Amino acid sequence: MFLTRRSLPVPLTLVALALAACTTTPLPPDTSRAPTPAPVVPVPPPVPVPTPAPVPAKPAVLQMVPAPFSALPGWQKDDLRAAWPAFMSSCSVLVRQVNWKEPCNIARSVNSGDEAAIRTFFEAFMEPNQVIAPDGANDGLVTGYYEPLLRGARKKGGPYQTPLFKVPDDMITVDLASVYPELKGMRLRGKLVGKKLVPYATRAEIEKAEAAGKELLWVDDPVESFFLQVQGSGRVQLTDSKETVRVAYADQNGHPYKSIGKYLVEKGELTLEQASAQGIKAWIAGHPTRMQELFNVNPSYVFFKEERLPDPKIGPKGALGVPLTPSRSIAIDASQLPLGVPVFLATTMPNSDIPLQRLVMAQDTGGAIRGAIRVDYFFGFGTEAAENAGRMKQRGNVWVLLPKSVPSLAP
Repeated sequence: MFLTRRSLPVPLTLVALALAACTTTPLPPDTSRAPTPAPVVPVPPPVPVPTPAPVPAKPAVLQMVPAPFSALPGWQKDDLRAAWPAFMSSCSVLVRQVNWKEPCNIARSVNSGDEAAIRTFFEAFMEPNQVIAPDGANDGLVTGYYEPLLRGARKKGGPYQTPLFKVPDDMITVDLASVYPELKGMRLRGKLVGKKLVPYATRAEIEKAEAAGKELLWVDDPVESFFLQVQGSGRVQLTDSKETVRVAYADQNGHPYKSIGKYLVEKGELTLEQASAQGIKAWIAGHPTRMQELFNVNPSYVFFKEERLPDPKIGPKGALGVPLTPSRSIAIDASQLPLGVPVFLATTMPNSDIPLQRLVMAQDTGGAIRGAIRVDYFFGFGTEAAENAGRMKQRGNVWVLLPKSVPSLAP
């Protein structure tokens, strides 16, 4: 916006010149006509010329740069037999896509126990493409997640005072891709107030009985309940019925995820190195009266649904709709990378420089997973998985494996 500066009018003062006589005899009057002075025309102030607004540069886009398999660090050392079941799970979905139909059909005839045959399959039908972020970076953050185990009951009572909620009846979810195809994978969540759709309740509002009556289960630890929402799914051992059930992600309240670890670092409560899951839990234990204050920093809230657990060895379903495989499934930003595809990940073990280089499948997404090179590595179920996931905060590189008929510059 440009403001035109206006000059105040400057008054013209007429100065009368008095002539003093030098003699006592008056001079004869001058009968010649004095010239009429030309009118003084004020010069208008300069009008500022607006500077055109700069044309914003087109946003950079991620690149997928073709590379040979020999460029993948550790490719020859990875036992691809461990990745094959996860790949076949992905193929159950990818086979519906034109470019994946042929390789996924051929994969059915590959001997899952023959490592050399599996390697030959990938090298014959796939091409690695290194992911380069829009800012030019070729590496990004790799974190970890796991499937936790909580203790709970179907009814409130005793130590079981923290609810896990089902999706509220008044929450409306709008798939924006149905109106704007370019917004594929994005949803708008809210509730109707009169005829107006307004944002749904935040975490703080939900935990003030906003979702009362929609309790799915009750658990005994509010801290583990919070971290269950961060993981997206988990198991609950029910003490009143002696069974273990899975609570799976059902929906989310539409508010963006905000890291409580980052908040504690910004407030000087923890160092960056201390802001692991273990460090955050230790901080809460030392500041119990500030627990809810900390949780409310993250307005995002996850709702669950109950699922049977017929085989404890099978992982929870990810965003692709197939069970996750420990150490071979990852969560990615589906707006940046294609969901379901094989990805070669080169990073290091938690808090270590020991290489972690292996073929994984992009089978999940997450509220905190944003960016072209942003990976959440699924460690599985159990105490060891929880420890590793909590400490995982490494840098890594990724190569997306695409069928050779697929253009490499587009997901």
